[in-house]
Amino acid sequence: MSSIERIAGIKGKVVVITGASSGIGEATARLLGQQGARLLLGARRVDRLEALVSTIRTQGGTADYQTIDVTQREQVEALIGHAQQTYGRVDVIINNAGIMPLSALDQLKVDEWNRTIDVNIKGVLHGIAAGLPIMKEQQSGQFINISSIVGHAVFPMGTVYSATKAAVLAISEGLRQEVGRDIRVTVVTPGVVTSDLTSTISDAQLKQSVDEFRAVGISAEAIARAILFAIEQPEDVDVSEIIVRPTASTSSAV
Repeated sequence: MSSIERIAGIKGKVVVITGASSGIGEATARLLGQQGARLLLGARRVDRLEALVSTIRTQGGTADYQTIDVTQREQVEALIGHAQQTYGRVDVIINNAGIMPLSALDQLKVDEWNRTIDVNIKGVLHGIAAGLPIMKEQQSGQFINISSIVGHAVFPMGTVYSATKAAVLAISEGLRQEVGRDIRVTVVTPGVVTSDLTSTISDAQLKQSVDEFRAVGISAEAIARAILFAIEQPEDVDVSEIIVRPTASTSSAV
């Protein structure tokens, strides 16, 4: 047993969230803040982070932020290191930052492919690289990685995005097998969620089509509740994967 006291439930836990300025990250920060978690939030949009942290503090929560780009390993290390220095521990890292620039492969949007890989895969790996030594030393902790239902089922125009989310599933399962006993690993796999994720689609016609398709989406708060559920479980319970999708979904791809 580590000399660092384990914290059951959610109250008092130190939680780091990437991609916290909108969507699932923002909703999760609000919910966990209400439940008494101590938050360190990271994203690129400083104005939105400032507003979110201000709201959480006004409601009696504990939160701080740093602007980061998850493709830059040193920035992710600084975010998670700041959490450890401030609170003496890091209990949960939620690797949530992601982008979804969809296109057909024959459009050869190689720069978009590379950016998607950098954010969706390398961003998760950077969170793991920064947090794993801390969690191993304190002999406790939890990684929560956000995948997508399309990590299980590829759809046209989403080949690269699906590949990155399948990679998150594989990375998470490999990590779980390697670090079991003291460290928990959870994958949260959303179906269609209402968010601004489609803002990264550069093809205007495709973006409109996807926006219409996503009209059945559930709220980001639904995913936040799933994340809270995974964190609240006893230390000897590892929720390996939660798939959360709209009741209206009729396809394996949504």
